[in-house]
Amino acid sequence: MIDEVLPADGLLFTRRDQVEVMTVAHRHRGVEFNLVAGGTATYLLDRRRYHLAPGALVWLFPGQDHLLVDASPAYRDWLCVFDPAVLGIDNPSEWIKPFYIPDPPGLFARRLGVDQAGWLDTLFRQAAAPGHPELELAARRHAILAAWQAFHAAPAATPTTVVHPAVAEAAGLLREQPSVSTLPELARAVGLSPHHLSRLFAQQMGTSITRFRNEQRFRRFLDVYGTGHGVTMVDAALLAGFGSYPQFHRIVRSITGTNPADYLSNHPRSASPVHPNA
Repeated sequence: MIDEVLPADGLLFTRRDQVEVMTVAHRHRGVEFNLVAGGTATYLLDRRRYHLAPGALVWLFPGQDHLLVDASPAYRDWLCVFDPAVLGIDNPSEWIKPFYIPDPPGLFARRLGVDQAGWLDTLFRQAAAPGHPELELAARRHAILAAWQAFHAAPAATPTTVVHPAVAEAAGLLREQPSVSTLPELARAVGLSPHHLSRLFAQQMGTSITRFRNEQRFRRFLDVYGTGHGVTMVDAALLAGFGSYPQFHRIVRSITGTNPADYLSNHPRSASPVHPNA
């Protein structure tokens, strides 16, 4: 599926403090990169799992279907999607030739050092600041090329894992269907034994099925509850798939380290957050 996020000028550049976990793999007409500023997330790309932590810089190209399958509540990043034509380069060198290839060979996810990630964060804030259109375009062109240079200079690759199709399917079911509540039920749905699925899931997704399910329920709660207008916390928890409010309270504390009310107070949700799919 092609996700049409590019504006008319061919360049989207934004900071995201809220993201939506995806249910369908998609691609963009432009080149995309994400710089993780906080929290953790997991991308699936061609059956490879990319674990993204602060400082991770990942590039995605127009011919690559990708899926954000998991993100911690504290996840935030910089997102840029651009048509390479906006760079204004008539004769691209070998250095940036991947920008002009739908699915270039290689792995395009690396972990930047703290200083480099901090420098890019500052640069991106300057590039994202409103100003004269000509200055905005020049700043964002520079930010794209600086991110590409930082990627090539980074020594550490982002951890990747080849994901079994049944594990990817199980993750999708846990995201999309709160009613799938038991391990045997989930295992039957994907065609593996409960023991085999539990072991593979933990190895390849980096977390247990139980914790993954609970994090998805918490994300659903945040989406249902929103800004707190029109639904109570108890009702939102039940709609998200929690069996009771005490269970919800216990699980939220295990995930966030605090109780639900304090978490919501410290992480207010905007009424209409800007978080295009990545």
